[in-house]
Amino acid sequence: MRLHRNLVFAVIDALNFIFNEGEYADKVIEKVLRYDKRWGARDRGFIAETTYDIVRWKRLYAEIAEVSGHYSRENLFRLFAVWCVLRGISLPDWKQLEATPVRRIKGRFDELSKIRKYRESIPDWLDELGEKALGTELWTKEIAALNAQAEVILRTNTLKTDKQRLKGLLKSEEIETETISGAKDALKLVERKNVFTTQAFKNGLFEVQDASSQLVAPYLEVKPGQRVVDACAGAGGKTLHLASLMENKGQLIALDIYESKLKKLKIRTRRNGIHNVETRTIDSTKIIKKLHNSVDRLLLDAPCSGLGVLRRNPDSKWKLQTGFIEKIKGVQYDILRNYSKMVKPGGKMVYATCSILPEENAEQIHSFLASEEGKTFRFEKDQNIYASEHGFDGFYMALLQRTE
Repeated sequence: MRLHRNLVFAVIDALNFIFNEGEYADKVIEKVLRYDKRWGARDRGFIAETTYDIVRWKRLYAEIAEVSGHYSRENLFRLFAVWCVLRGISLPDWKQLEATPVRRIKGRFDELSKIRKYRESIPDWLDELGEKALGTELWTKEIAALNAQAEVILRTNTLKTDKQRLKGLLKSEEIETETISGAKDALKLVERKNVFTTQAFKNGLFEVQDASSQLVAPYLEVKPGQRVVDACAGAGGKTLHLASLMENKGQLIALDIYESKLKKLKIRTRRNGIHNVETRTIDSTKIIKKLHNSVDRLLLDAPCSGLGVLRRNPDSKWKLQTGFIEKIKGVQYDILRNYSKMVKPGGKMVYATCSILPEENAEQIHSFLASEEGKTFRFEKDQNIYASEHGFDGFYMALLQRTE
């Protein structure tokens, strides 16, 4: 691989924004890729994937490079040099990469790779938390799986097409896909490409959605004609899936505290050909109270630590703090107790998170069922999805039914 100075400098800029300015990696990539309109797909791919790779392995690379704290431009180049050496990429004759100790980098890598917290590039507290929560064997496998690059998974919009027809249409646009087991309407890209520029996407034939996330909507057992609420809808990935499962029939109410996210959902519903979705911003408790005892199905895709989606959000390892987990657990419990009141007798509710921690998942369900609000609910089933076992994002979901 021949390194191009302008592309490498863009990576260094991106790392500075992420590590020193605290910006989110996905937003940074969007910003940096606007530097030069002449960059092609390969150039843009190099910038994005190299940046994410160095963010993913930040602790390991920093230990090898012996840098810490505020990352000066010189130190960012040292991290980049480590990335190059460990991938067998020849270093160009640039002053920023002079005197890179290739043999010492390889030696330090071999030494540090024997220690899990360095090998998997995670903070001490997270390594301790994961081992305590899941046990040594599962945590060791899981954190390794969560450091793998996430595959690009599509969900077929069955309101407009079917999986085989979509597969053929994408092939005609030079995008190869393959089916995967466990997710009925999913297709996996054979090679990473920008699918958002395809005509198939513009026509609303698919959405990008990880296979784990695609399992949540079917878990709710919705039927056409029902009144369904997605109470933490965000930009609506699962809302869209619910609408397709409802065959565009019935009433689907998407709630969120952020109006900006619901506006994005409206755009997506139009592209997907969906017309049974109504959005409501949760700006007061009245929004929830008006729906008490009135819905057949309720999805609570609760805010969480996001530890199950580290593959696609590796920068969250460095932003997440123990205090946040304690805080978000309180939010989850409040959502369960207050929002569950929307379910009418005989109705069902799914509580889901993209976390792998029992304290955010099964333990929350146990606490809810023991609460005053939870006494009218019966536990039906739950499922833990681990990246190390399924190859998808880490997820949890539980199905509860309100008794008559």
